[in-house]
This record gives sequence, structure tokens and C-alpha cells, in this order.
Amino acid sequence: MTRADLSKDPQAVAAMFDNVAEGYDRTNAVATMGLEKLYWRPATLTAIAPRKGMKILDLAAGTGASSINLREAGAEVVSCDFSVGMLRVGKRRHPELDLVAGDALRLPFADDTFDVVTISWALRNVNDVGAALQEMLRVTRPGGRLVVLEQSHPTWKPFRVVYLEYMMRAVPAVAKVVSTNPEAYEYLAESTRAWLPQEPLARAIEGAGWTRVEWRNLTGGLVAIHRAVKAS
Repeated sequence: MTRADLSKDPQAVAAMFDNVAEGYDRTNAVATMGLEKLYWRPATLTAIAPRKGMKILDLAAGTGASSINLREAGAEVVSCDFSVGMLRVGKRRHPELDLVAGDALRLPFADDTFDVVTISWALRNVNDVGAALQEMLRVTRPGGRLVVLEQSHPTWKPFRVVYLEYMMRAVPAVAKVVSTNPEAYEYLAESTRAWLPQEPLARAIEGAGWTRVEWRNLTGGLVAIHRAVKAS
């Protein structure tokens, strides 16, 4: 099934992630050559700046690997994902987490609930990015923040060409060795190639109603952290 087919079938996307849940974190570590754990996740944690008493929605939290450090910093964390398979793995590994099944387009939370909403490696897989960003805005309190970690477009053209070829060829090849569902990583590689560059994503965030939008490139733009604020 192609990315275009999957984008029309959210249930198929959920099933795809259910199927890769058990080895998802391991495959990501291998495919990113350790950069996710050693650099990108810590940089995102710094951008979120969790502290005691802060209420954070970790959207598309998967197995909860991204939520643990937020919780250890003293924040009250809700880990939300639409893949029940991911949440089951997360509950087994991290029973202390508050795991909630939910769709980014219809979040099961009241208005103005969270101090920070964060989403990593998942916005590009949402069927309607604008609607999802509006939902995140709805559940964020006035003055609260959005932090998005996502694949992006390297700023140096020769590097960008090599990177996209790596995503389309090497990542699926790696997945065949370490994943039980390598076809899922072909979809993820394709979704990366088709994803918005940094500035268009910033405009999409602004278009959803967020203010003070900015981004920071990591590893030459391989990934980017976008930040924004809900107007008071």
C-alpha cells in the first residue's frame, strides 16, 4: 500500500504501527544511527523544558519512550497515540505512564488543558495537518506552547539529495533486517520525502492559529524542532 493509499485510510496507518510496535524503538535507533536518542530527543526535551507541575500532552507518544524523561522532570504527562498496539507495548514497558488512545484530529481532552503539547515523528503521518494543529491549539491553555520534532529538509542541497536517497533506499533495507514489517518503513521513508520543508511547516502552524512560530535545524536540517505559542 502506498503513502497516498494510506493517507486515505487512517485505520490502515494505525494497523501498520500496531504491527511494528514491538521493535519500533529499536529500528528507529538503528535507522537514525543513534542520533535520535543521543541528540534529537535531548534537544527536544530542552525545547519543552519540563518542570514540576507542568501538564504536558505527548501526542503520538508510541510506546512512551519520549514521555519518560518528561515525567522524570516532574511534569504531569499524558501519552496519547492512535495505535493501540503501540500503547500496549508502552504499558508493558512503562506501567507508570498515563497512556490514552486518541486521534490527533479528535483529541479526547477538554479545551485549554495542557501547558505544552508536543508531537514527534508523527505530524507528517496525520491525514489533515492543519486540523491536527488546530486540535492541539484547542487543548493548549492560553500562553501554552507547541513543540514539534519532525523529519525535515537538509539545508545544503548535495546533502539533501544524498539524505533522501538514504531514506528511500537504506532505511527500508535496514528495516528488513531489524523489523518484522519492513513495508511500514518504506511508507515512512516515502512520507519523509514528501514532507513539508521548514518554512512551509511554520506557515502551516501559523495558519492553524499559533503565534511566535520559530524553528531550529538539527544535523544540518535532517530534522527540525518547530516551536509556537498559543496567544493569551
